[in-house]
Amino acid sequence: MNNPLLQMSGLPPFPEILPEHVEPALDQVLAENREAMNALLDQPGPFTWDNLIHPLSLLEDRLNRIWSPVRHMNSVVNSESLRQAYNACLPKLSDYATEMGQNIRLFQAYQSIADGPGFTELSPTQQRVITNALRDFHLSGVDLQDEQKVRYKEIAQELSQLTSRFEEHVLDATQSWQRHVPEEGSLAGLPESALDMLRQNAQQRSLEGCLITLEFPSYYAIMTFADDRELRREVYSAYVTRASDEGPHDRKFDNSEVMERILALRDEQARLLGYDNYAQLSLATKMAESPQQVVGFLNDLAQRARPAAVQELDDLRRFAREHLSLEDLQAWDLAYASEKLRQHAYNLSQEDLKPYFPVDRVLQGLFDLVERLYQVRIRRENDVPVWHEDVRFYEIQDPDGTPRARFYLDLYARSHKRGGAWMDECLNRLRDGDDLQLPVAYMTCNSTPPVGGKPALFTHDEVLTLFHEFGHGLHHMLTRVDCPDVAGINGVEWDAVELPSQFMENWCWEREALDMFAAHHETGEPLPQELFDKLLATRHFQAAMQMVRQLEFSLFDMRLHAEYDPERGGRVQEILDEVRDQVAVMKPPAFNRFQHGFSHIFAGGYAAGYYSYKWAEVLSADAFARFEEEGLFNPGVGHAFLTEILEQGGSRPALELFKAFRGREPDIEALLRHSGLAAA
Repeated sequence: MNNPLLQMSGLPPFPEILPEHVEPALDQVLAENREAMNALLDQPGPFTWDNLIHPLSLLEDRLNRIWSPVRHMNSVVNSESLRQAYNACLPKLSDYATEMGQNIRLFQAYQSIADGPGFTELSPTQQRVITNALRDFHLSGVDLQDEQKVRYKEIAQELSQLTSRFEEHVLDATQSWQRHVPEEGSLAGLPESALDMLRQNAQQRSLEGCLITLEFPSYYAIMTFADDRELRREVYSAYVTRASDEGPHDRKFDNSEVMERILALRDEQARLLGYDNYAQLSLATKMAESPQQVVGFLNDLAQRARPAAVQELDDLRRFAREHLSLEDLQAWDLAYASEKLRQHAYNLSQEDLKPYFPVDRVLQGLFDLVERLYQVRIRRENDVPVWHEDVRFYEIQDPDGTPRARFYLDLYARSHKRGGAWMDECLNRLRDGDDLQLPVAYMTCNSTPPVGGKPALFTHDEVLTLFHEFGHGLHHMLTRVDCPDVAGINGVEWDAVELPSQFMENWCWEREALDMFAAHHETGEPLPQELFDKLLATRHFQAAMQMVRQLEFSLFDMRLHAEYDPERGGRVQEILDEVRDQVAVMKPPAFNRFQHGFSHIFAGGYAAGYYSYKWAEVLSADAFARFEEEGLFNPGVGHAFLTEILEQGGSRPALELFKAFRGREPDIEALLRHSGLAAA
């Protein structure tokens, strides 16, 4: 078969990749990789970097090269046929990964290199690749007895299928609900830009009037602006019960049993490997030393933030009673009342800012900022095959024009696209002799699309999200590490991986940075000082409420995985209720099923790791504080962040890199200041 996945030499030919290409390509590459690995292990010793580890990295790169576009397309242009092909491959990939991790001959070959006289002659980066691999062999069950290895393999295979099913249920429930509004009378309060978006939703489905969906821009518009309280309640109820046993959704999307099974399998896997629980296993590759340390860190933040959050909610309730006639503030009133309070207190709405954040200006400003900080150039390239007409493609160049990296940018929410925002790897940086494979990233958002013939106009929150994901992208793309196992975000402790992304968000609050892109889409007028002052004043608006919500998610995740008891099951709702009793200031209604859509921990890489957002925020806030102290665009500081953090990837421990940049251990004070919380 003429299979484009097997014929790729450069970027993926997305329009040519069909579901029927996926499984045959994967089968062929897995078979070839197994054969090649056995040949490598059959060669006479001694094993070295050049005759074993580097050739293995080339095999892994080829597997990633064919699977990466498939994995990505399954998230951004999902279809039933592609989903079937994708899911058919998951057990095969899981089996292959387990075989590699439990291959005793391969483990012994790595160990022989680590124990051999040539190990000290390897570069520190090469040594870290080997020591990480030896750790991961143990975490993959290489030490287990044969029966236990079989069971480990079964668990890994089932988990890969269950996490995919969890995400599919969330996507399907999101896509299956919509509310057609033929007349706009019930949409009072919505700004014209939101109405235009809902009209466009309807037009795309050949309907009159407006169409509300559960895609985030639509959901956000209703919850934030709709005066009709009953409509807010209806949309809220549909959104927070997605993929659950509650609400208006088809019960075939219910993730209840999926969550229970995932938790049971993770716990069994951890115990097989000698850990008391999955939280301990998760932390084996992170900066944090124990679940107790993480919970203590989170509880400390909660004690600092909760009193302020209680006061913020009291203020909101008082405002809602006095100005909105809302005597009993409910969850579906929260965003609406908060937006009204923001307008009342600061005379500022997110809608006021949107005309100053047109997509092309925001992108150019982001690129100009990166170019100024790190002395690179970003250029758009056309005629590159993409998966959707909205997707853009860019190249990052060194000052002399030498290509350094490339990336795809998929900005807008649409049907058949997973919600949220993320960065993923298309290609890793890899040197093979004189050949250098440049890193390529996918950067995906679900921002408000262009409507009514106007350019896409972003909220400030959407700008923050774009900058956040671009920070991840820079970590992947600006690496100078040539070994893919520790290049870019690979090999970085998961609780440090958010440092570059959260770091980038800080620039969205700085006048000097905003002046690079905040300009009216019609007049070109820069963001008025009055509006900027109002924006800055809102930086800490309900910051404590937002923090305790993140702490709720983090504590729930950690406790869920640290306290699992096979006799009692996951106790998902019970633990969530206990955490809310501890930290939440406003309890959601009993029908809320937030956990059924918590893809970060049930379908992403954040299981017993969601705390990473707050852990890494300590690092990112403290890192940005050096720019505040020495000059936002101080070339020396920018160069230091580039060379000590972004270029190093996972080649050295994250704490070591941070100290090399900051000159000391991280300090929580900057996070407390950026969050509007005084140190206790």
